[in-house]
Amino acid sequence: MRDLNDIARGAATHAAAYLTRRGALRRRRPPRIRTGPATGAPTIYYLCPDYRTPSGGIRAIYRHVDLLNEAGLDAAVLHHRDGFACDWFEHSTRTIGAPSATLSADDLLVVPEVYGPFLGRLPREPRLVAFSQNAYLTFEHLPAGAAPDYGIFAAAMTVSPDSAEYLRFAFRGLEPRVVPNAVDPAVFHPATGPLPRRLALMPRKREAEAGEILALLGERLRGWEVVRIERASEAEAAAALRSAPLFLALGRREGFGLPVAEAMASGCYVVGFPAFGGRELFGPDCSAPVEDGDVLAAARALAAAIERYERDPAAVRSAGAVAGERVLDRHSLDRQLEALLGFYAELGFEPPAGAVRPAAFVGDQHGE
Repeated sequence: MRDLNDIARGAATHAAAYLTRRGALRRRRPPRIRTGPATGAPTIYYLCPDYRTPSGGIRAIYRHVDLLNEAGLDAAVLHHRDGFACDWFEHSTRTIGAPSATLSADDLLVVPEVYGPFLGRLPREPRLVAFSQNAYLTFEHLPAGAAPDYGIFAAAMTVSPDSAEYLRFAFRGLEPRVVPNAVDPAVFHPATGPLPRRLALMPRKREAEAGEILALLGERLRGWEVVRIERASEAEAAAALRSAPLFLALGRREGFGLPVAEAMASGCYVVGFPAFGGRELFGPDCSAPVEDGDVLAAARALAAAIERYERDPAAVRSAGAVAGERVLDRHSLDRQLEALLGFYAELGFEPPAGAVRPAAFVGDQHGE
């Protein structure tokens, strides 16, 4: 007969899982979106959760809107509530709450993949665009065997070839356009002076594996500071990455792997899990990818990186610099802008004649 304590613990676990799922579903339920006749210029609205915790996906939505507005197109972040805007990074992005917006058939509504369980609640006007920043979330929180209705979308974009392949396989006939994420070199760039023995990591998605890897390292970490980057602003995260020669990648089923890209751009030598979508970032000559979830392999690779840095710090920093240069080339702000404008041009949204290229994307200058 099961011990009453075991029964109680099991019940508590199930209750916690239920509440977690219920909270996740509540955040994925779109607001009521009002539609009506056009009253202004056609606008591209990005539906966005009201989420105050730092999130690379939400930061990317804001950046898209900034780019579009700076290029002369009308765009806005459409939050669930009036007055809401993210405050964990600096921005002057145009935001509007759904209760104050009326969308017309001339507009576009860009819908992130996190709303997958509730696509049936969206209006069929304006035209809908799928924006999948992590294709591995496509079927999350759906009943077994169910699939979201991507047939409602006029077009689809994603952020990596990995996610594009996933979506093509899942939805026959869908041809998503890759609009790559960008890393801003004005924010994420290497330090110029000597660095302390510091290991940075973002443990949110693999808290247990992070603890296990650090425990496996044991005395090998003597003399090293472990910096956990959690709930940090964009500027705080960039400063922490810039101060560390090593970064432990702890992504799980990523559409791209923005923390890894930002760590590389900050000069870190990255060790850890590519997490599928991040595979394009890891070069074995300038980083140390390990099999997904293999904590022993991650600990061994990190131990080797630590030993190498203690013996020859310049070599490790040189490898990190190579990775960063590749990231900033392949995921430059200019490449993102070009792909973004090309995507919307196919939907009939083109910058007005004589529009000036966004000033923020002219050159890659930064300061310490």
